[in-house]
Amino acid sequence: MMANNNHLVIMAGGVGSRFWPMSTKDKPKQFIDVLGVGRTLIQLTYDRFEPICPPENVWVVTNKKYVDIVKRQLPEIPVGNILCEPCRRNTAPCIAYVSWRIKKECPTANIVVTPSDHIVLNIPEFRRVISNSLSFTSETDAIVTLGMKATRPETGYGYIQADLTSSSPRNKEIFRVDSFREKPDLETAKKYLAENNYFWNAGIFLWSVRTIVNAFRIYQPALANIFESMSDVYGTDKEQDVIDERFPECENISVDYAIMEKAEEIFVCPADFGWSDLGTWGSLLVQTKHDTDGNSIIGDNVSVFETKNSIIHTVGCKQVVVQGLDGYIVAENDGRLLICKLSEEQRIKLFSGEN
Repeated sequence: MMANNNHLVIMAGGVGSRFWPMSTKDKPKQFIDVLGVGRTLIQLTYDRFEPICPPENVWVVTNKKYVDIVKRQLPEIPVGNILCEPCRRNTAPCIAYVSWRIKKECPTANIVVTPSDHIVLNIPEFRRVISNSLSFTSETDAIVTLGMKATRPETGYGYIQADLTSSSPRNKEIFRVDSFREKPDLETAKKYLAENNYFWNAGIFLWSVRTIVNAFRIYQPALANIFESMSDVYGTDKEQDVIDERFPECENISVDYAIMEKAEEIFVCPADFGWSDLGTWGSLLVQTKHDTDGNSIIGDNVSVFETKNSIIHTVGCKQVVVQGLDGYIVAENDGRLLICKLSEEQRIKLFSGEN
């Protein structure tokens, strides 16, 4: 369902190095081949939307230091569609900037916003859900977020509480949002899992450009004024200089706090297409295929003996032999080798010096 007014926004400004030694400050996880499939996470994100959005309507918002990486990894999109944040100001200013920029090009645009570093296992179902939700936002003034079916009492995700008593008259798969919930403790997460109306917040949003710009004007007038005042420079050679000057004035605030928790016409589309935000080596172990001993092996010519519940990521190594480990990470990249207990992976930054 490709439409000329469908626009894709990929948020790729993250600087995390939680997949060290694969990822570093200079090359965070969205730009690496975490899955060992020959495509990086941002490339896989782009691939998922290929039938839905033409390349000229794909936008990437990123840090200045990553612009050249984006150009190399996504040569299909126009260079002018790579927008540079001069500093980090969270997701609300990022989304406001690209929304006003798209509005200048296409006032009738229908937009989907997605992080650059997630994985999706069931691509056909993902595309069906996205197309269905875009059809809904093109016909209404609604803001839609995707709610992932919870499969475990996860404390690392925020949750969306949906009103499942009745669906939207226009779309039987879309429901009103009752509330957004912060990352819970384990007992609360278990309670959410036991009920059928709590979903993981994937941070994927859909709206028309008219709807989101109006929402900023109503709920975040200070932010709206900043980007409205720059309307004359969007798409010109003055744009970056003006953005460099004005963007630091923006409040550091997420779109969840800025818009989603305030707006009235907020809907959720519950979905189940094998989603993960791949925040840790442990989450990669959960999402990838295992051998009979619970090991996930990503790489060629890897042999394991008396090893279980471990992830071995050694793409490009000539030969790797692992023996006698239980619940470990073994990862190599560019001469850097990590051998670490999965239970201790929160200390990887300290070990690596990537603080």
